[in-house]
Amino acid sequence: MAGNLVLKQKMDEIGFKQDELAAQMNDALLRITGRPGNISVRTVRNLVSGSTRRPIGRTRRALEEVFGCSLGDLGFETSRTAAPSEEPMERRTFMTAGPVAAFSTTASALTAPHRIGSSDIERLQRRFARIIASDHRHGGQLVIEQKAAALSEDALALQTSGTASQRIRSQVYASAAAFRSSAMWAAIDGRRFEDAIGHMRIAQQLAEMACDPFIKFRIWSHAGTMYRHMGRPADAAAANEVARGLSLTRRDPMFSSLGLARHAAIHGTAGDRTATRRSFDQAQDAILRADPGAQRPVWMIAFYDQAELDSLALSAYLSLGDFARAEFHGHRCLSALRPHMHRSKAIATARVARAQLEQGDIEPAVASAMSVPVDQAVRHPRVIGMLGAFGARLEAIAPGTALSHTWNQYARDTWRTTA
Repeated sequence: MAGNLVLKQKMDEIGFKQDELAAQMNDALLRITGRPGNISVRTVRNLVSGSTRRPIGRTRRALEEVFGCSLGDLGFETSRTAAPSEEPMERRTFMTAGPVAAFSTTASALTAPHRIGSSDIERLQRRFARIIASDHRHGGQLVIEQKAAALSEDALALQTSGTASQRIRSQVYASAAAFRSSAMWAAIDGRRFEDAIGHMRIAQQLAEMACDPFIKFRIWSHAGTMYRHMGRPADAAAANEVARGLSLTRRDPMFSSLGLARHAAIHGTAGDRTATRRSFDQAQDAILRADPGAQRPVWMIAFYDQAELDSLALSAYLSLGDFARAEFHGHRCLSALRPHMHRSKAIATARVARAQLEQGDIEPAVASAMSVPVDQAVRHPRVIGMLGAFGARLEAIAPGTALSHTWNQYARDTWRTTA
């Protein structure tokens, strides 16, 4: 028996499991009649399976109240004449409740509350995917930060727009936390650290309300990166340890790998060569063990892979002054980057240029620096800072040379053209 497919679809749209629908129906009966309902999971199971094809009495009233529509709209059989066993219950209800209750029930049917369901969650997730795509293309922009923060507020406003199951409410909070974590990351990427800390605190609260380990990992992992960029390796390590301590890092080696790789970058900032090498070796081992087909959040799928691991290694070994090893990881990163990773490509290219320069390979260093896409070179705060430091270091290493002149002329023309 296929069961009541219409009811199943309605439950899926709202996010109701059978026990949750039973609870909602009992709450509805309490509102309608003033007496607690006694709808059981078995009753709901019979409704879904098709064993009950024409609900009557309190069951019918509860269904229509919860879904805000008629039995026919829920896939049940209907009749112009109520079943005999239904009439006494209806008459008792209206006799004891009186005309006020009858009016309230009618008004409730006309103004049924909005039900927040899976379609609302899917809409939030599509918006989140667009934020992720925009970040990978542009990165660090204030407009991305502001848009992500506004979408977080929109998600929270959805909580007050209607009723929902606890599962759906948790997903709404998780979406709000995800948007806020993207605002946090845009602020980190744009070197607006005080704003990033503000977004972080809100995101952490929302993630706790969502009870979502994936978004908790993202927020605390971002926090570790933020403190690393702020030159606070002890705080960075503490924050990243929170992310690494979540149970999902034991279930999925991909999350374990990301946590280890970011910890290695923190060790690099702290100047600990041994710990840096050990953590990267462990991160490499974990990513090779990870199931590439496992289900993961869109933000994880969109950015973490072998190329990102090598990008973190490039950063760490630059910090340690191991420029040959840094350049090695930089070329590996650039050869494996996916086409949509515009921001990552610009950052890796600027870092490779610096690694080449520090090894005395001035001509390839200048060529690498000049290959950074112009839109990133003049708009992304991190890339601007890297190329500025590159120019200053080039002038210190090879002052007055033809290559130094070439770079300075290129930089002036680029900035003037795009000003």
